[in-house]
Amino acid sequence: MTTDPAVLSAEPVAPADRLILALDVPGPAPARRLVEELGDAVTFYKLGLELFLSGGYFELVDWLVARGKRVFADLKLFDVPETVRGAVRALAARPVDFLTVHAQDDAVLAAAAGAKGGIRILAVTVLTSLDEADLARDLGVAVDVRRLVLSRARRALALGCDGVIASGREVGALRAELGPRPIVVAPGIRPAGDRPADDQKRVVTVEEAFASGADHVVVGRPIKNAPDPRAAAAAIQATIAGLFADR
Repeated sequence: MTTDPAVLSAEPVAPADRLILALDVPGPAPARRLVEELGDAVTFYKLGLELFLSGGYFELVDWLVARGKRVFADLKLFDVPETVRGAVRALAARPVDFLTVHAQDDAVLAAAAGAKGGIRILAVTVLTSLDEADLARDLGVAVDVRRLVLSRARRALALGCDGVIASGREVGALRAELGPRPIVVAPGIRPAGDRPADDQKRVVTVEEAFASGADHVVVGRPIKNAPDPRAAAAAIQATIAGLFADR
């Protein structure tokens, strides 16, 4: 596909850091093995709830940082505002780049943003495992996913969040309305022609996400489950390097 350089993210970040690997494994031991296998092919890791509940989460964070890696704490916080404020304040002492908070409640977003310290708060707009039929069942009314994502993103930024998590399908609309300032991270990335037989519904390719203006993509199973994870990661990094060659 042809990519308009004017659309590509202007976020001052090394091309290698634009790929975030979803470290969705059962515990710290397999996490360390995968990180060591990937070596310098991946520099940025997302640590989610599975690892958080397996024990040793913060020790793993420190282990990654000691090896020059960046860390994204994908904890998707959502609770009463004071509880979220306390959780963010506690995490702010850790060497974490990004932290996710669900975008459904303004008071929760404001509490997180007010306690973030050096962490950048990313608001989760609509999970990529949901489509319009899912949202209609949940909310009881017909919902346009793009309008909902834009509404939640607009509010999150106004309340002090630094960016959003959104499917690559909505990134172009986000950039058109919100401009280059917010950090936009696109999960649900799949190779061209790969319709997932899993829980992801609103998926795009690496090229499509960046061509729409994403700053980072999150890739999990296409790397983790590949016959050669390092080669799979290196191939994605080569694609990204080619897209941002003139930046």
